[in-house]
Amino acid sequence: MKKTLGAVAAAAAIAISLSACGGSAPASTEAKGEINYWLWDANQLPAYQQCADDFTKANPDIKVKITQRGWDDYWTTLTNGFVAGTAPDVFTNHLSKYPEYAAKKQLLSLDDAVAKDGIKLESYTKGLPELWVGQDGKRYGLPKDWDTVGLFYNTAMTDSAGLTAEQMANLDWNPQDGGSYEKAIAHLTVDKNGVRGDAAGFDKNNVAVYGLGLAGSGSGQGQTEWSFLSATTGWSATDKNPWGTKFNYDDPKFQETIAWWAGLVEKGYMPKLETTVGASLADNFGAGKAAINTTGDWLIGQYKSYKGVKTAFAPTPKGPEGKRASMFNGLADSVWAGSKNPAASVKWVEYLASTACQDVVASKGVVFPALTSSSEKAAEAFKAKGTDVSAFTTHVKEGTTFLFPIADKAAKVDGIMKPAMDAVLSGKKPASSLTEANNQVNALFK
Repeated sequence: MKKTLGAVAAAAAIAISLSACGGSAPASTEAKGEINYWLWDANQLPAYQQCADDFTKANPDIKVKITQRGWDDYWTTLTNGFVAGTAPDVFTNHLSKYPEYAAKKQLLSLDDAVAKDGIKLESYTKGLPELWVGQDGKRYGLPKDWDTVGLFYNTAMTDSAGLTAEQMANLDWNPQDGGSYEKAIAHLTVDKNGVRGDAAGFDKNNVAVYGLGLAGSGSGQGQTEWSFLSATTGWSATDKNPWGTKFNYDDPKFQETIAWWAGLVEKGYMPKLETTVGASLADNFGAGKAAINTTGDWLIGQYKSYKGVKTAFAPTPKGPEGKRASMFNGLADSVWAGSKNPAASVKWVEYLASTACQDVVASKGVVFPALTSSSEKAAEAFKAKGTDVSAFTTHVKEGTTFLFPIADKAAKVDGIMKPAMDAVLSGKKPASSLTEANNQVNALFK
């Protein structure tokens, strides 16, 4: 799960190395005491609190204290905690972050514990366990969930525009004219005089409802913003994944995709970047300011909670070659190398990765747990709520996913790509300027 990737300050990232300790986690025997566990998603807090309560009932000598922080604050506080020695024993980790933490020896290897305690890695959704093995061959996390991206749309608005659910589920896209995807976005855009974006007299400077919402520029990953488009052109962020050392932001296919996407702002179909600062993509949708948002399945519950708004989901549009694409991301729980209670921490991580906990998470119908059996139960829980989640599961079933780019020096890459992408989306620079940014990124690996 992502979510918008805020860059960790370079100075703090460097300082991590000053307190690095590393090591291997012990097998979960003779574990007791209190451990601190952090997560960032408020929507998942109730499920994990239940997991913690159940865990303590089964292990009376261990108490779990859970802290939830917002995305940006989460990573800043965690990084500072590594330096100050106040980081949590266990925390929800992200694929964009763990390579640097592992390199700075801030994470405990879980290999010995996994082997001794008989964790069956084949029980997880295919491809997830391997993501958490670092360049050194050691495992730094056990999978907790997976996510894909889809189109979240306001059915009252699509109905008013004459767009059916079938049409929304079969949109196509290309970087030249945007295909039926752009046509839908344009038709769903309405100015303050009630004129649609594809009609004569449309006032792009006074828009009441945007056809497509905007969270931000997506930095160098664009997980929910544009990656599902660029991937359909055959483009990939790095020369290999994981652990690529050559980035491809200079590829014409990528720059054409971004030029088209940024062009939606100029046409008045998508909000200007500066209006997104401090704003919530989801809440703007809930307020009726956007007809479509592209985002991840972890927000299904939130989008379904807005009163007076009926939200439906469609898969990402098919690209030039007739196939869809979605970034495949997976979170895991990791143990801080500085934990004063590693045995209890490992036992908690193993519980988080077990059916006992992941079935609880599944029952809430909020995200798709990493265990295959629990993921299937989550789909059933969503269905019981009347929510069709096929827009997200279809990518896994049809094999149209691609991995979140996992590479070293992620914070530094982000420090280069975020302002570069912001400049393009705000119209200050052309998409071709990303070639220079790409040169700067690749220089990091020389």
